[in-house]
Amino acid sequence: MHDYDSLHRFLFEHFPVRGHLVHLDAAWRALLEHRDYPPAIRQALGEAVAASVLLSATLKFEGTLSLQLQGEGPMHLLLAQCSNDLGVRAVARYRESPDILRPDASLQMLSGAGRLMVTLENEDLSQRYQGIVPLESGGLAQSLQGYFENSEQLPTRLWLHADERGVSGMLLQRLSDDSVASRSDVRTAGETRPDFDDAWRRVQLLADTLRPEELHRLSDREILRRLFVEDDVRIFESSPVFFRCRCSRDRVIGMLRGVGAEEIRSVLAERGSVEVRCDFCNRAYQFDSVDVEQIFAASPSAESGGTIH
Repeated sequence: MHDYDSLHRFLFEHFPVRGHLVHLDAAWRALLEHRDYPPAIRQALGEAVAASVLLSATLKFEGTLSLQLQGEGPMHLLLAQCSNDLGVRAVARYRESPDILRPDASLQMLSGAGRLMVTLENEDLSQRYQGIVPLESGGLAQSLQGYFENSEQLPTRLWLHADERGVSGMLLQRLSDDSVASRSDVRTAGETRPDFDDAWRRVQLLADTLRPEELHRLSDREILRRLFVEDDVRIFESSPVFFRCRCSRDRVIGMLRGVGAEEIRSVLAERGSVEVRCDFCNRAYQFDSVDVEQIFAASPSAESGGTIH
């Protein structure tokens, strides 16, 4: 049985290759609790969630990694986010269309050949990096592979699986050649160094034999034995993966100030209160007339409007 709501890191002792395996179960159900996505949308969102965790785990940073897809297709927005401590949240927005009901609906079809962005930002938003990922016909995993191949980052492969039961994924990443010598003595007297490029090709070919159902069903140790039985692979202790929404009343107040007093007061006059509902967790924040006056009394410059970050 597979590992639940966890991420395992592993390392090839004699090759400059590392990897991650991730599974989301309760975290995936919590993420979907207030949503009823069509299967094609749910699969695309699940793969993006798994990819965001796998990519986040390769980085040393304190902040959030986001995968965001925008386009003119029926699924006009997809956003998956993972924090450095592996808290995830995600949402997709779509319009009703026959394409979202097709079992063979591709990411390109759903998004209308949209634009995929990888964004990395720290907690106070003072540092931000963004890369554009061209969409490949093979899907999200192939698109991200192409992104790494065409950038100056480490060559990376992903295998992703998502359905109503859960989300799973595996990542392999080629490290620099000297990373092996720095961590272990891989040669004895008279031995030549292994062909690391050949080893990288071989482990990818082996990983390609892993079926989606095996990625979902098998434990991480079983997966590694199944794929790399002839290699010396070190697996580390697992880290928990969990659903966490970062919405708060203070964040919503900041958003309302950004919208501006005039527009918020017009909503208040029309409806008697202002309600803001979080797209990620569906939590509702209510503000009455007293709340609204307090918000804008504390922010005089908000009368002129502003920008939402």
